[in-house]
Amino acid sequence: MDQLTVILLYFTSFFTLMNPLGIMPVYLTMTSSLTRKQRNQTAVKAVVTATFTLLIFAFAGKYLFDFFGISVAGLKVVGGVIFFIVGYDMLNARLSRIKIDEDEVEKYVDDISITPLGIPMIAGPGAITNAIVLMGDASDYSSKLMVVVAILLVTLVILVSLLGASGIMKFVGEQGIKILTKLMGLIVMVIAVEFFFSGITPYVQTMLKL
Repeated sequence: MDQLTVILLYFTSFFTLMNPLGIMPVYLTMTSSLTRKQRNQTAVKAVVTATFTLLIFAFAGKYLFDFFGISVAGLKVVGGVIFFIVGYDMLNARLSRIKIDEDEVEKYVDDISITPLGIPMIAGPGAITNAIVLMGDASDYSSKLMVVVAILLVTLVILVSLLGASGIMKFVGEQGIKILTKLMGLIVMVIAVEFFFSGITPYVQTMLKL
């Protein structure tokens, strides 16, 4: 395959796993009580966090996992639990704060930009695993560079979509956001269950063999 085809393949795999359209409702809900500047700040921090996470795991993920004895299955279980909590709060419309104290805004932005937006919403178990596998399969520096380019392109697309989410918020309106939040909360909970059980299955299989 030529380089363009390979990059498109890598890009598609990351784009599908990271799902920018699925991230937007969560981002809109969690930042609905912030100003536009604060929302943009949250988006940038979340994407930067996710990008560095994916690059670190791409280059050192296998060694980090081996060193700490961490498995991808364990990451999926934890990601599933976090997703479920976020989804449950969304389903009950508890993520939309009426007001955040001025002295708490910066801490709130830092908190949600790292978890759950940066990790595991953007850089989730699937995307991290994909980064590790693709970098492991890359046989030369050119292939490794294409993996990095694919990660940067997808995170750039996500950043643009999040920065443009403010306009979507105005278009949909407060009532629309509430309805969208509940629907996406249900979907996020379903994703959480899928993550959890796909992660816990290897542990159950190991226990059954004992």
